[in-house]
Amino acid sequence: MSYLALARKWRPRTFEDVVGQPHVVRALANALTSGRVHHAFLFAGTRGVGKTTVARILARCLNCEQGVTATPCGQCSACVAIEQGRFVDLIEVDAASRTGVDDTRELLDNVQYTPSGGRYKVYLIDEVHMLSKPAFNALLKTLEEPPPHVKFLFATTDPQKLPVTVLSRCLQFNLKRLPVGLIVERMGKICTAEGISAEPGALQRLGRAAAGSMRDGLSLLDQALAYGNETLRESDVAEMLGSIDRGKVLALIEGLAGGEGAELLGRIRGIAEMSPDYGSLLDEMATILQRLAVIQIAGEGSLDEEDDVPTLVTLAGRIEPELTQLFYQIAITSRHDLPLAPDPQLGFEMAMLRMLAFRVEPGQESEPAAAPVQARTVPPPRRSTATARPPGASPGEDWPAFVKGLALDGAARQLAMHTSLLRRTEAELRLGVDPSDAHFLTEQQKIRVVAAIHERLGDGLRVSIDVCQGRDDTVAVRVERQEEDALQRARDAIETDPHVRELTDLLGAELVPGSIKPPEAEKQPRGKAGARRGGHESKERSR
Repeated sequence: MSYLALARKWRPRTFEDVVGQPHVVRALANALTSGRVHHAFLFAGTRGVGKTTVARILARCLNCEQGVTATPCGQCSACVAIEQGRFVDLIEVDAASRTGVDDTRELLDNVQYTPSGGRYKVYLIDEVHMLSKPAFNALLKTLEEPPPHVKFLFATTDPQKLPVTVLSRCLQFNLKRLPVGLIVERMGKICTAEGISAEPGALQRLGRAAAGSMRDGLSLLDQALAYGNETLRESDVAEMLGSIDRGKVLALIEGLAGGEGAELLGRIRGIAEMSPDYGSLLDEMATILQRLAVIQIAGEGSLDEEDDVPTLVTLAGRIEPELTQLFYQIAITSRHDLPLAPDPQLGFEMAMLRMLAFRVEPGQESEPAAAPVQARTVPPPRRSTATARPPGASPGEDWPAFVKGLALDGAARQLAMHTSLLRRTEAELRLGVDPSDAHFLTEQQKIRVVAAIHERLGDGLRVSIDVCQGRDDTVAVRVERQEEDALQRARDAIETDPHVRELTDLLGAELVPGSIKPPEAEKQPRGKAGARRGGHESKERSR
């Protein structure tokens, strides 16, 4: 007895069945109704969002025996043949396995002949970005001037790899990732139609695991039904996915919100007994933190349907928005660095400890329970807030000298060099960047600069870098001024040197301005200038 996978059994057969892509369905339906059907369509989007499904429905709309329509009958021989994959005038090609120019030429050999039984000969090329450059060139001529009976339907997960010459000849439709709520709703309807008992929590887990792909969601549903013996229980789905109960993840974030160090470590080690996938655990934490940020910025009304909204709202009120952003950044950075840790559990624990270390404000008394994880490797310097002196290694050190001492290179050093000191207190360091230098202020370089400052002054200091109009006292400007002053002093020294004056007065020599450099700019003995006499350039040492 053959079993048809749910993803195939419940594949949409009409535009009305397509979920989550109303912008695509509406455009295609209007084109079919008005008769303005382009000769080439490109459907782009991540896996499992309906690219080839929409293309096949479009092929059915074009070849239905009732006429070109947005609502094919589904009963005629053409509609049935297309659904069963045996329609001779629908030529489906997987470009991933037929990438060469010879394959493309063979495909197009019969393009000039009229359809055998349908109204249009439809070429559906999946993963079209896999074609080689010569194959695209072979396709381009036909794509420019196709016969009236030919339609091209392209599907791709990476449209950036298509040549511009091909893109410009296609109508492009970008299919969106499907929201979790829509996937869960669709799976619920399928379970009801199939007579399957499903717990709502199980469907929520499957919907999140689908990552925006309906096909992946239905494949996971098939797997879960096999795992649970035709019953969908949340505990079975969690075990199958290797995921941790979301309540335990929320408990970790609650521990971070309260700064409960010892209790947080206990919760982490309790989770460790379940042998979790720590990468997935960090992903789940990042997902929850993103939900908290949405609540903090836009309110709970902007949140997608969740089964634990009240808990998220409560948590969002306990954590400062700045800390939410920081926790999220630490979570995704630690996810990337997890393979570098000596052990995944140690890497995860270190991520939690790093979050908790940032939880305590400078000068705040540590609670006894949190003491083991709130120690600072480099304590923030204690300086009076009344002084206007820039921060540095010593009271007499100025901001340019401090910047030069930072462990930075490349673009991050350029950003630091173009900053000016706006405000310095015991708890805060505010820096400014002129709008003309704003291109240096990327998120990646900002993180590097802040990390270098924390390395010198301690993690407890809040550092902000903003674009400020009219700042002309940046490190780079001050260095430039110093170089100009040094150059002017070098010019004055050369021009007043008696030996140089003797050469210019008696022999008619001329100073070459471009050859004058300040002593610190030359790796040569001090005071060299160029002299030119009678059209021949010479140099005289200045004494």
